[in-house]
Amino acid sequence: MHFQEWLRSLRPGADGVKVPELEDLRSLLPSVPALSSLSLATSSVLGLGALASLMAYWLVTRPRPIAPPCDLQAQSIPVQGDPSCRRSALLKDETLLEFYHEDTRTIYDMFQRGRRIAGKSESGHLLCITLFFVDTLKLNIFEQAQVLGSGLRAKGCQPNSQQFVGIFAQNRPEWVIAELACYTFSMAVVPLYETLGEEAMVHILNLGEWRSLLFHQCVCNFCEIFNLNNDLICHLHIYYLYPCPPNPEDLAVVCFTSGTTGKPKGAMITHGNIASNTSSVIKILEGYFEISQEDVSISYLPLAHMFERMIQVSMFCHGARVGFYQGDISLLMDDIKTLQPTLFPVVPRLLNRIYDKILGSVTSPLRRAVLRYAVRRKQAELNSGVVRNDSLWDRLVFNKIQASMGGKLRFILTASAPISPTVLSFLRATLGCLIFEGYGQTECTAGCTFSMPGDWSAGHVGAPLPCNVVKLSDIPEMSYYSRNGEGEICIRGHSVFRGYLRDQERTAEALDGDGWLHTGDVGQWLPNGTLRIIDRKKHIFKLSQGEYIAPEKIENVYMRSVPVLQVFVHGDSLQSHLIGIVVPDPEVFTDWTKDRGIVGSCEELCQNPDVKKAVLEDMTLVGKQAGLKSFEQVKDIHLHPEPFSISNGLLTPTLKSRRADLRRFFQPQITLMYSKAAA
Repeated sequence: MHFQEWLRSLRPGADGVKVPELEDLRSLLPSVPALSSLSLATSSVLGLGALASLMAYWLVTRPRPIAPPCDLQAQSIPVQGDPSCRRSALLKDETLLEFYHEDTRTIYDMFQRGRRIAGKSESGHLLCITLFFVDTLKLNIFEQAQVLGSGLRAKGCQPNSQQFVGIFAQNRPEWVIAELACYTFSMAVVPLYETLGEEAMVHILNLGEWRSLLFHQCVCNFCEIFNLNNDLICHLHIYYLYPCPPNPEDLAVVCFTSGTTGKPKGAMITHGNIASNTSSVIKILEGYFEISQEDVSISYLPLAHMFERMIQVSMFCHGARVGFYQGDISLLMDDIKTLQPTLFPVVPRLLNRIYDKILGSVTSPLRRAVLRYAVRRKQAELNSGVVRNDSLWDRLVFNKIQASMGGKLRFILTASAPISPTVLSFLRATLGCLIFEGYGQTECTAGCTFSMPGDWSAGHVGAPLPCNVVKLSDIPEMSYYSRNGEGEICIRGHSVFRGYLRDQERTAEALDGDGWLHTGDVGQWLPNGTLRIIDRKKHIFKLSQGEYIAPEKIENVYMRSVPVLQVFVHGDSLQSHLIGIVVPDPEVFTDWTKDRGIVGSCEELCQNPDVKKAVLEDMTLVGKQAGLKSFEQVKDIHLHPEPFSISNGLLTPTLKSRRADLRRFFQPQITLMYSKAAA
């Protein structure tokens, strides 16, 4: 054995590190040039000492791959031999997971478990497991929740899950206190939010048969009352009652989906739905990432939606803390630096912005080359199962990037929309923390698939959660067939909702007679048992020549064009081609056009026909590289300088496009583009 061969033998394998015997070390000494001129005894002693030191240092500092919880080439298993219907490989049999901890079958149970873990402060009072962002005060939220719940009871609210209590507030600690107050007395929470609009809000109030006195006095202005009126809190103490905890089958929340069209639908989610969903993620992560009291998450995604709610419930269940952002999304990065979260729930749109900012900040060719090389080296480690933030490349290249995210990130979860594999792989390398991707929707509580620890590949959304099974159903009109491993994604299991509140027609559209939830998304099973999202069924339309179009798929492709921040693809059955509304990325747009000899403000550039032509050419090239067919490419675009947003009514609170509103808003530009093509 030569010295180089011996070094190679130290590399970690599937069974850990191979440590040579003493005889192997002795046999290496003559092949080490630096030792050959010394006496055999001296060289043996020095060589053994040097090699032992090197080996000890390497053993301590070597990167350790994460051993996956299952065979990564078989992450899901066919149910009853049907390859189109699959369950998690983490299950011993086809019995789906309902709960992870014996004592956490409801959200109330999860809060109480976190309460026990959090322990007591020096003064003997239970600590609040919510971190107040501004002043970091810790209060006993359990006592305050019981006081508020008692007050609601005194005002006539009944302790059962048919008693709806609305919460109308931005993310803040009082939101959590109000929620826990309801669960303490088995009431159901109905989150409301300003961007629903007046018409939708009136629809919800009529649908729920609200008691207006309860809504206006105790809910709509709850945050202001709770902060400013101490007399109310004292008054509520008079009605201090014993808790009346809910059961797993009781209704926990009616979550109104903002929807991209039509009136909002109230998805009825039970305590058991939420317990099974959170338990499944805990099951997948056991031994790899365990939430502790030291963990902190930042709350900025809407609490009125299930993604953020599930993150918070998981944190509270483990006695961890949650910090609330200032309320201004433009200041989020400042909040992150201050709070230093260890857990970061995120939507792909924000990760895309982080990715673009990193690339935009590296201007010199040398630095770009170093960044690319460092990313490739870290991605090579990821491919071998190693996730870390203490490598040489982290110290030399990525430390400032990691510091901009607070410097303590351990876990990122991205969901709610597809993310580019390029962006995901890049950020896994640069941020040096675990980044998981999940897929689901409100109607299955939050998630139905989740990426597996140890699988750091991109381009899929993981395998089914242990609480549900996933099958693919035929869509003949789009030529997707389950026999080919493709079709509409359908979900059945403990996390699937009860239906829509007082809306049997739309409930029947979503839930079939066998209990399968039809998502409207199109998926494909990959050979390793993971799911890839490939299309969307709900928003498909035909062009005049009969070709089916899935605009969201095309938009996700065009988002990777450098100058593009947002894009809306439009077409209808009376037209033979597609057009697009494009919002340029203000951070790179002017530099991008300057490289092409065109200067001006963003507004001026959007009016420049040469700029429009250049953007369209870049989008077309990106589309070709992604495999878009000719009829899937837009033939004309309109450049719009103002981003689609929640405030201007063009995005939902979960940052999805309001397609009907976008069509109405840009109808003049749409008409003009089609009229020019016809001329």
